Amino acid sequence: MSEKESGTPPPQVQDAVATDRKGGRTVRMPVRGMTCAVCAGRIEKVVGRMEGVDSASVNLASELLDVRFDPSVLTPEAIAERVRSIGFEALPPAPSVSEGESDVLRFGIRGMHCAACSTRIEKVVGKMEGVESAEVSLATDYATVRLGSGVSHRDMIDSIVQRVAALGFEAEHIAEGQDDAGSLWELQQEETRNRLALMRARLVPAFLFALPLLVLSMGEMVGLPMPQAISPHHAPLTYALVQLALVLPVMWSGRDFYRIGFRNLAQRAPNMDSLIAVGTGAAFIYSLWNTVEIAWLGPHAERSMQLVMDLYYESAAVLIALVSLGKYFETRSRAHTSDAIRGLMELTPDTATLLKDGEQTVIPVSQVHKGDMLLVKPGERIPVDGTVLEGRSSVDESMLTGESMPVSKDVGETVAGGTMNRNGALTIRVDRTGGDTVLARIIRLVQDAQGSKAPIANLADRVSLYFVPVVMGLALLSGIAWFSSGADFTFSLRIFISVMVIACPCAMGLATPTSIMVGTGRGAQFGVLIKNGAALEAAGSVQTLVFDKTGTLTRGMPELVEVVALADMPETQVLRYAASLESVSEHPLAEAVVHGAAARGAAPVSVQDFQSVTGKGVQGVVDGMLVRVGNASFVLSDISGNSKNAEVLRAGEIMAAQAELGRTPLLVSIRDMNAAPQTARAVAVLAIADRLKDEAPEMVRRLEAMGISVVMLTGDNERTARAVAAQAGIRNVIAEVMPDQKDGTVASLQAEGKIVGMVGDGINDAPALARADVGIAMGTGIDVAVEAGDIVLMKGSLDGVLTAIALSRATVANIRQNLFWAFGYNVLGIPVAMGLVYALFDGPTLSPMIAGGAMAMSSVSVVTNALRLRFFKP
Repeated sequence: MSEKESGTPPPQVQDAVATDRKGGRTVRMPVRGMTCAVCAGRIEKVVGRMEGVDSASVNLASELLDVRFDPSVLTPEAIAERVRSIGFEALPPAPSVSEGESDVLRFGIRGMHCAACSTRIEKVVGKMEGVESAEVSLATDYATVRLGSGVSHRDMIDSIVQRVAALGFEAEHIAEGQDDAGSLWELQQEETRNRLALMRARLVPAFLFALPLLVLSMGEMVGLPMPQAISPHHAPLTYALVQLALVLPVMWSGRDFYRIGFRNLAQRAPNMDSLIAVGTGAAFIYSLWNTVEIAWLGPHAERSMQLVMDLYYESAAVLIALVSLGKYFETRSRAHTSDAIRGLMELTPDTATLLKDGEQTVIPVSQVHKGDMLLVKPGERIPVDGTVLEGRSSVDESMLTGESMPVSKDVGETVAGGTMNRNGALTIRVDRTGGDTVLARIIRLVQDAQGSKAPIANLADRVSLYFVPVVMGLALLSGIAWFSSGADFTFSLRIFISVMVIACPCAMGLATPTSIMVGTGRGAQFGVLIKNGAALEAAGSVQTLVFDKTGTLTRGMPELVEVVALADMPETQVLRYAASLESVSEHPLAEAVVHGAAARGAAPVSVQDFQSVTGKGVQGVVDGMLVRVGNASFVLSDISGNSKNAEVLRAGEIMAAQAELGRTPLLVSIRDMNAAPQTARAVAVLAIADRLKDEAPEMVRRLEAMGISVVMLTGDNERTARAVAAQAGIRNVIAEVMPDQKDGTVASLQAEGKIVGMVGDGINDAPALARADVGIAMGTGIDVAVEAGDIVLMKGSLDGVLTAIALSRATVANIRQNLFWAFGYNVLGIPVAMGLVYALFDGPTLSPMIAGGAMAMSSVSVVTNALRLRFFKP
């Protein structure tokens, strides 16, 4: 039953069409009807040649078509129509709400049967107060309603749903961005479930009739008794007709092989179905001709006795049954490649508790809107992204970040949909819903990655495009060669059929995408989001890995780690002076001084005549004392008359020593405002450090053990940079590099012939991340990561870098195993089926049934091997 017949709107994706910076657009649409890599290659070739199309890519495993095109030349509907013209079905995205159209509502409509239904709904809803216009599409079962300004969305949604219900139809509001998060996946899952149900239903008659046919035809060879009424020796015609009666239901159950296979053959684009259709069809027609001849000659003719032993009905039946079983197992296994997305999708609860006018109302999550207030009880999952208004709790974010420790949440802090509220009730204000949530965008990233291709697949794609015609030629050539060399026709026919059915382009087409689907999904479970197959492949080949220092190797939070006294003044007094100045400053180090002073019991006081000297320091009057905090040249300039005293000399030594430790030293001086400048005194050195992450040294050691050269890139001075690098165990340091020069540094490393990866925070490092062969953005949130990194680490831990590289290597190794098996199977199997082993070494020939069974299992083995990545552990 189609979506139209069922009355259920197809869950097509609103944001399946994206516009890039150059004005081109990319559309992603599911494709139905593909059976092997040849189908995928044909769609790519045909769509790629359309005017206005820049590129077309088909993923056989995910059954998705990605097309980048010029919207001034083409529409998604035209692309879908072109796909249909070659015998497949592509589902274009539903009409989308344009950016900025916040007063547009979309509804799925059920129950429409004709244009009169859609016109009636359009007319009635369009006349409602507060509605500017209404458009109803009968083709997609969607309604788009434009509201007037200042109209309450929640009230209008309820009114429209009720008005449509009064007309005898059913309307369901689709929240803004709701269906772009997971409905494409849901559509594919529904398609897969329906396909598996149909395949199971067809397997029953296939085996129900194929097994008795196999026993009937082969029974006497293994000593099974045969009833005289149908014995080939006593009733040859009956024997042949019973086999014919048994094979017909099997062929009907596998009718799609013939429908698709012969259609593609007629269009000069044969695929795997064509191989099965021609191979089994040849066996059937030859056997049918022999049956007719038996009937013509009569049951007692000597020729009839010869012909009755020359029937291949069982080969056709068993081949169809085995291949159908193999396709079923393959489809069922492929369904597990998206288990990671299924797990992410299930994180979002179905309902939420709305707080309105002091009352609690449980509503579907799809009806939650931005600005609503929700109550999240202990033990419940947070339904959408929001900000905590009341309450305090710890939230388990492991399903998004891979971080096992719960995170404390207090008033004013943000929470993400799909995370688990542990031990306290929270009242949150909704900030983002539907496809705008962090979880939805993670799902979208994983879906994009699973639908992408890796460069390693190029060879298989090229081969599969010409594979079937070559195999058909080899089958025909082999049959003719054996017949010409003196072999009888039945032997030559068996060779022809065996070559046709043993070849398997599916295994080649599935070798790469299935591994990518499972690998990227597994990465998401560890908080490692890999944006495409190319990045997944390249990460494992990185030779040089460049790390930004601040916020990547270090915690990104400078701390006051030491106060070194230079004069007889209490530490709290020194810190009170310094913190008073720094509390007014906006310098990144100022916060470290203020927090460090507070932790040591020194509170800031008011400051007069505050001045900030860029790149040097700050000064001001505190309690009648002129206080300076900054670098040595700035602070010591106020002590010019005492440049040789012990305090000045000791200050220089201490500051140099602190720099050697990778710290940033700040000098503090004071003098009485009523005294001469020469009375200024250097009273302390404040050592500020951005602590190295605890896991950094171990990570560097493991990377070097993997053969990867580690480089630290920073804007710090050489001395400080090398001190921090030494703590991490990094030998290669590039220091004093301005932010706008980082991408140039990466380019210079690439110019040396190295495959370079860049690890940064995704903000200041965006150009360098984009320049690198693989850009890894760390713990920066989804927004910047989407733009900057090829790989996104959802938590700030450096362990994610190791996970990304190890996962890449495991996935690429898995792909190579699959390709080796896929190519090796065909390279070895086809010559055996052609009879070369028999001719050259007097070895065995291959039965068509064994060949068909081997072909059916080859694809299953490839998918099963890819599924092993579900158990990957870094």
